[in-house]
Parts: sequence; C-alpha cells; structure tokens
Amino acid sequence: MQDARAIQRIESRYAALSLLMDERMRRQWAAAEAKSYGWGGRRAVCRATGFSPNTISKGLGELAARPAQPAVALRIRRTGGGRQRATTADPGLAPALERLVDPVTRGDPESGLRWTCKSTTRLAVELRRHKHAVSPRTVGRLLKAAGYSLQGNRKTREGGQHVDRNAQFEHINATALAFQGRGQPVISVDTKKKELVGNFKNGGREWRPKGEPDAVLVHDFIDKKLGKAIPYGVYDLTANQGWVSVGIDHDTARFAAEAIYRWWKKMGAKRYPHARELLITADGGGSNASRSRLWKVALQELAGRLRMPIHVCHFPPGTSKWNKIEHRMFCHITQNWRGRPLISHEVILNLIANTTTAQGLKIKAQLDAGIYPTGLKVSNRLLATVNLHPASFHGEWNYAILPADHRK
Repeated sequence: MQDARAIQRIESRYAALSLLMDERMRRQWAAAEAKSYGWGGRRAVCRATGFSPNTISKGLGELAARPAQPAVALRIRRTGGGRQRATTADPGLAPALERLVDPVTRGDPESGLRWTCKSTTRLAVELRRHKHAVSPRTVGRLLKAAGYSLQGNRKTREGGQHVDRNAQFEHINATALAFQGRGQPVISVDTKKKELVGNFKNGGREWRPKGEPDAVLVHDFIDKKLGKAIPYGVYDLTANQGWVSVGIDHDTARFAAEAIYRWWKKMGAKRYPHARELLITADGGGSNASRSRLWKVALQELAGRLRMPIHVCHFPPGTSKWNKIEHRMFCHITQNWRGRPLISHEVILNLIANTTTAQGLKIKAQLDAGIYPTGLKVSNRLLATVNLHPASFHGEWNYAILPADHRK
C-alpha cells in the first residue's frame, strides 16, 4: 500500500513537470527521483512514468558525470526520436507471443511450443522463426506487461466430486460432535508418506553453522539393511494428542489396526477410562480403505480386543486433505524433521515424539517390527463373520463393527 502511494506521488509530479522538460531533463529528473526513492526506486519510477530501465540508467550516468560535462555538448533528440518500442515497430509481435504462450485459447493449438518448456529464450527463437526480431529480454518484458508471470502447479482440484460430498462432511462432523458430547473417543487415522531410512536428503532447511550443511548421499537407493519407515498415525481430536506406529514391513489393514490398538493401550485407555464405543474417521483409500475387506476383518478383531463397538466414517473419494490428522499432526512432524537425514529408526521415533505445537500437541511413537504380508484374500465366508452394521446414510462409508458376541 505504501509503495502504491509513493508511485502515485511520482506520477503526479511527472504529470505536472513533463511539459516543461525536454527529453534529457525528463530522464535526469526520473533518475533523481529513483535515487532519492532508495531501494526499488528504478522500478517505481518506471511504473509511474513509463520509462524503460535503460532510460533511468542513462539518466543516472548523466547525473554522475554532470559536473565534468559542459551543457553545450549534450545532444537533445527531437520529439519522437530514438528507438521505438518493439510492439510499435512490430504491431504483430504481441499477438504472436500470446499465441505461443497460450496456444489453446489464443487460436493456435498446433503451435510447435505446445509441448515444450516456454522459456524466454525458446519463445524468442520461435518468434524470430516467424519473422519477429526480438530478444529473450524483450520477450520477458512483454510477458510481464501482458500480465504473465512464472508460476508452478498448485494442488487445488480434487477431481470429480461425489454428489453427497458435503452431506458426508456434515454427517462426519455431527457424528464426531455427538461422540465427544457423550465423552467417547474420536480419532483420525492415516498413513504418512513412507520414508527411506539412511543418510538421504530430506526436504527443507534448518539453521546450521554457515558453510556446514549435512553431507548426504547423492542417490536415494534404498538401504537393504535399514529399509524404510512406514508411519501410521492416530490423532485424538478431543485431547489434541497423537500416536505413531513406525512400521518396517508393509502398510496393510492389520498394521493399521495394530497401530490403533497400541494407541488405545498406551494413551486412549488412560484418557477415556469409561469409554463404551470408539469413532474412527479415515480416508477412503489405503490400508484403511472403505472397500477393503481386510480392513473390516481387522476391525472385527480389534473390536474384540477392545471389547467395544467401533464406528467408522470415511471421507468421500478425493477429499483426503480434509482428514484432521493431515493438518493437525502430520504437517507438524514434517516441519519438525525438515532438513534432517532420517539416518535410523531411532532418529525417526525421537523426531516424531519431540514434535509439539503452541496449541499443546503431544505425540508418542513406537517402532512396530511386526511382519504384515500383502496379498491376503478375504473370502465371502470370512467376511460374513464380521459383525457389520451399515448406517442408513451411505453404509459403504459409515458403519459400525461390533464385537462378535455383541448384538446392536
């Protein structure tokens, strides 16, 4: 806001004085304004007056040499003299550039640059091939003037939305609030991204003595001895506490159920001594997928171990980022171990367990060295033994699994 007001003041002064100055005086006045403005002055004056950066630079040079330079030796061009802007000399340049940058919407879908990186150098080469004499620097200036900028990808699209997407969100919220109102535990579960264990590069940066970064391996080839780490998390929505089981084998439904059981034995039972039921909110895919037969069998076994009904609410397809554990626990773990090589399972456990937030988040972590084979098939007969009670609203997403000897 302050920069905008400063530019407006420069623009106002230039409008009042421009008719009283010749070309040389204008560029020297602009140079003096840029110099008095300080850092960013050249850009601000260019925006306010329409001068090019080269004009400001020339004016600054003249101001610096003025004491030794007689005024009669300075040449003043006539009005309209000097080199013309590229778009003035070549009116077809700007439209040609826009067709190359955005071929689908600008009417040239068969452009040779459609499937290539559109750098200013490559764009300049393509324009010269079409008889437009232009440099990469001029291409960059024209793109900025046309409202273009260098941009990356942003994850915002969630794919096709289910017709009951919002209704399921409301159902999950209402169910969670009802459980919390009765003093019953509500947890969010998910598997964090698998990590290679060893002296490998880890994203992010941390403060270290200047010139002394951690030296890590150039190539990220899995260390057969150290293997990988599979963090499966359980986040208690009410207590703002979390549990992470770090597996070393495979991310399966039984591994997920074991992580939930360990959370209950180490944290949940103490927090909820009078619990009669448990609510789990989970994604629709992965080891706790809504369509996974093994997940339901594993929950049946878990319900028997906990001796209480387990209620499950899955998020609709393509909405995993709304799962509470993602932005209340996992993101803080990633932030805590940024820039540090995960050289051992012990290091991983310590970094997870020492993750805290100003809101009071506390996490416990434990290594799960169990073996969880993949490819297990669940027969119709085994699935029929699951004491499954689908909800009336989207029973494939919302259901309860009761202990085998318990009837709802």
